[in-house]
Order: sequence, then structure tokens, then C-alpha cells
Amino acid sequence: MGLMDTLHAVRARGITKSFGDVVALDGVDLDVTQGQIHGLVGPNGAGKTTLLGLLLGLAVADGGRLEILGTPVERALAAPDGVAGFVDAPGLYPSLTARQNLAALAALRGLDAGTAGASGIDDVLGEVGLTDVADDKTRGFSLGMRQRLGLAAALLTRPRLLVLDEPSNGLDPAGKRHVHGVLTRLAADGTSVVLSSHRMDDLEALCSEVTILATGRVVFSGPLGKLAAENRELDYRLRTSDPDTARRLAADTDGIRIVDDTGVRQDADVLVVRALVPALDELVAKVVRSDVAVRELAPVVSPLEAAFLALTELQEAGR
Repeated sequence: MGLMDTLHAVRARGITKSFGDVVALDGVDLDVTQGQIHGLVGPNGAGKTTLLGLLLGLAVADGGRLEILGTPVERALAAPDGVAGFVDAPGLYPSLTARQNLAALAALRGLDAGTAGASGIDDVLGEVGLTDVADDKTRGFSLGMRQRLGLAAALLTRPRLLVLDEPSNGLDPAGKRHVHGVLTRLAADGTSVVLSSHRMDDLEALCSEVTILATGRVVFSGPLGKLAAENRELDYRLRTSDPDTARRLAADTDGIRIVDDTGVRQDADVLVVRALVPALDELVAKVVRSDVAVRELAPVVSPLEAAFLALTELQEAGR
């Protein structure tokens, strides 16, 4: 089947895109498995928005090969069949209600009566939790409500690939939980989702794989587990029943560094250490053998956030 196989919703190889003298994407490879939520992360200017725009047909690459849902992408200005979503923020008509916005978008897209009718619109409004404000004008909507209505608009087409830019932006905890539930259910039903976010906790909660971009290049792409397991020292909070003994054991263990200047608020019974996983395992075993209870062991920042910072800082330094 050429570049694409039946397991991939997106397959990109060597994608390049420039705007004048600015190189936005520089040889980007991307694989998104069907039914997978794939996270796209990177600092401002890394190329995330440009890549999302290519997936939505808002622009066309200067070079490389891109296939979406089994079809080579050779022209822009229209989302490929089966693809929906938004970049930056969903476009809404402020003088129309939520329901009228969806009806107008459905008419513009030429959707059939079953999807574009009242029942189809009510279904997607219910999915994103906006039933109670369906007849309110969107002019008064909060950022989070606009994000949810943008998601509802994308769902109208029942896409096989959903592309979302910061979908949790502006959401309160309940709204975020609701949207996460929608995306998780979509993926379980076979829809592929590509989303960008600056929120590492969102990505860890939702994504099975992530791609990290820095200065238009991929610096990591793969499962979250692989990222967490890579040879990289992390800072860990170790809370025990006997902090003095834990500190003494940490000082006597090779590969363990005690960190007192992390800027993390430390309780008296918390020790912060920097280590690779094997050295940390050895320390925990020593603590337990000394009849000291381990009450908490957690990274100060998540493996994804630590890797993101390390990889992007490395890439920026090498520019």
C-alpha cells in the first residue's frame, strides 16, 4: 500500500515547511496509529501549529511525503475526507447560539440531514456537555465553553482523525474531565486523535504516544513508557518514617545525589534525591531493609516534563 499501511491514520516522512526565511518544519517524521491519542508538544515556535495545519489541509508541505487515512496529501485548503478539528481556536459566529453555530457549519460542509439535523446537533452538544447552553449566544461563552463547542463542531462529521490544538485550554477541572472522557471514548471506538498541549499532565492522562518538537525537528517520538525509561536522571521525592536514616543511606549509595536546592517545598520527612532508576531501586531496598517505611516515592516533575525540558533545551542550545 505504499507509504501508508492499515495500522496508521497518519504517516509522514521528511516533511519540510518554510515561511519566507523561517523554517517551520525541518524533516519531520510522524506516525499516528489508528485508534490512538497522540500528543504533540514543544515550545512556542517549535512547529506544532504548522504540523497541525498540514494535517487539517490548511497548508501544504514544501517537501516530504504525507498520507492521511491511506490517501497521499498533495493539495491544501480543504481538510482530507474523514479529518476534522481546529488550530489556534475554533472559529465561531458570536451572534449565533451554540446550536445555530453548529447548524451553520453543517450547512457549509454540506452534511446530510441525519448528521446536520436537530438530533445530530443535539447529540454532539450532549457529548461535550453543552446541552444546557445550546440556545445561548456564543458571544458570552468562556474560553473553555468555546473550546468545547469547537470540539462539538469537529464531531459533527464523525471524523476518523481528530486534530485539536490545546483542547483543554480554559477548561475548569470538571470540563477537562468531561473532554478527556470524550476523547478517550472516541479512541476506544477507533478514532485517531492528534492533540497539542502545553499541559504535561493532560498528555500523560490521555496519550499513548507523544512527539516532541523543537525548532521544527522531532527530538523524540514514541510511547510514553519509552520516554520515562530512557537513561535520564530525575529528581524524586522520598518520604519515609525515618528521614535521618534515609538521608544517611542515600549519602552512602552510589549514583544517588541529595538535592536540597530544587526550589521544592520540603517537609521535614521528605528527602529529594537525583538518580537513575537502578540507583533509586537500590536506595529503596536499603531503606526497607533498615525497617524504615516508605510513605511516598514520586518524581518531582513527571518523566515526560523532564524529558521535554531536557530535549528542548538541548535542541535550543545547538541551534
